[in-house]
Amino acid sequence: MVEAARLGAAAARRSPLDALPHVAARGAPAPADFAALVATETPVVIKGLFDDWVALAAGRHSPGRLNAYLAGMDCGVAVPVMEAPARAGGRFAYRADMREFTFTKRQAPLRDTLARIEGLIGQENAPTVAIQMLPLADTLPEFVHQNPLPLLPAEVGPKLWLGGAVKTQTHNDRDHNLACVIAGRRRFTLFPPEQVANLYVGPLDNPPPLSLVDPENPDFDRFPRFREAMASARAAWLEPGDAIFIPKYWWHHVASLDPYNAMVNYWWGDTVRGIERPNNIFLAALLALRDLPPGERTYWQAMFDAHVFGDPDAASGHIPTAIRGALGTMSRDERAVLRRQLISAFQK
Repeated sequence: MVEAARLGAAAARRSPLDALPHVAARGAPAPADFAALVATETPVVIKGLFDDWVALAAGRHSPGRLNAYLAGMDCGVAVPVMEAPARAGGRFAYRADMREFTFTKRQAPLRDTLARIEGLIGQENAPTVAIQMLPLADTLPEFVHQNPLPLLPAEVGPKLWLGGAVKTQTHNDRDHNLACVIAGRRRFTLFPPEQVANLYVGPLDNPPPLSLVDPENPDFDRFPRFREAMASARAAWLEPGDAIFIPKYWWHHVASLDPYNAMVNYWWGDTVRGIERPNNIFLAALLALRDLPPGERTYWQAMFDAHVFGDPDAASGHIPTAIRGALGTMSRDERAVLRRQLISAFQK
């Protein structure tokens, strides 16, 4: 009876995410091969990528050892700290009105914050405190020297994420993401970019836009399309020493599974600015196209399908190459001319 009760309790604690297909894993690629891996636009877990890191050895030892290692490099710069009350259950998400979040943000001294995070381990009804997006090259430059990642260019700086059992709601990034776990276990739940309509994402003007659905306990009555998102989801369980590559725009929910967790990540790839930045054009399309009459919307949808997202040769192959203009492969000079024309038009 006791064993049955124990097994029943364990089953009750299982998450629907436990049954998801696993993200494929591989060994560390050579720097020359990494571009090909990125070009696949497919998430992958990478083993053995940073085994020689001093930070990883400290994180595997204990929270106290990693905290002491980080505090020893402290230059006295305030760090970004997020905190959610105990009632939030570690979820960093929207509040009910979607205008505010369940957590607060502030700047605080690194040493004090590390000590507080460590002191909260094992406490009941404790808040969830985390250091997030700490730019290590600016705040702890010695960390970067002692824990190099030659896979990426030197200008791609690492960021530190350290804290309690945080659950970050499903979101995506406009950059590629390489996340390296140095303490605690993390679960990444990933959804392809095209699942956006099934994720019930919140407002764009309160970034980062977050999914309203808790994937660990989804309310399918309120969010019925989320079943389709789950059908295409996959998950990765990372131990210290594991990394995961997440291509830009892939949606991901991140759960820190232990009372103390630390991760270093690298973002890169969102380099386009101004008129050619896709997000700016998306917002311009919302402004210009969404409220048009149905017939006009149909026209522009067909134009985008044919000339932006379709096969360019099928759409304009009947036009001689020399006079295709913007419908063809534009030279650098032609792109510059079109860019100036658009900037002038937008300013009127």
